[in-house]
Amino acid sequence: MKILLLSDTHSHFDSFIEKYVHQADEVWHAGDIGDLKVTDRIAALKPLRAVYGNIDNDQARLQFPLNLRFTCEGMDVWMTHIGGYPGRYNQRIRVEIYERPPDIFICGHSHILKVMNDKRINCLHMNPGAVGMHGFHKKRTMLRFEINHGKISNLEVIEKDR
Repeated sequence: MKILLLSDTHSHFDSFIEKYVHQADEVWHAGDIGDLKVTDRIAALKPLRAVYGNIDNDQARLQFPLNLRFTCEGMDVWMTHIGGYPGRYNQRIRVEIYERPPDIFICGHSHILKVMNDKRINCLHMNPGAVGMHGFHKKRTMLRFEINHGKISNLEVIEKDR
């Protein structure tokens, strides 16, 4: 399963994003969608899993959950927009992540791309940064990877100057 992971589009969708959507089997959006035209365009091209973020309006909050937990190719995945980092998880999710850790924990919000192992709970933490045009980030970033039978492979950072 080829996954494109993005976050913080803030209503922006262009040919840069679309190119990589076409190459994925599924697209995962970790919140701050902005205009739902973004997720509508993605969903018209590929299966989409998404959560809403702090800038998203009531329409987005009706269409997408705050937390999304699912299984993909034998891996337990948990996606939320504001999640924190290993050792500093958001208070809202802290108890559950320690009691029932996923294999992969995904969040957005910070506009800072980070991929790290949380050795304490044996979990891969992923934040794809921001691919939209709004925010302090200098580069637009996404992550691309494959999940096969409970293993992640071919992890790539996709980036473009703003």
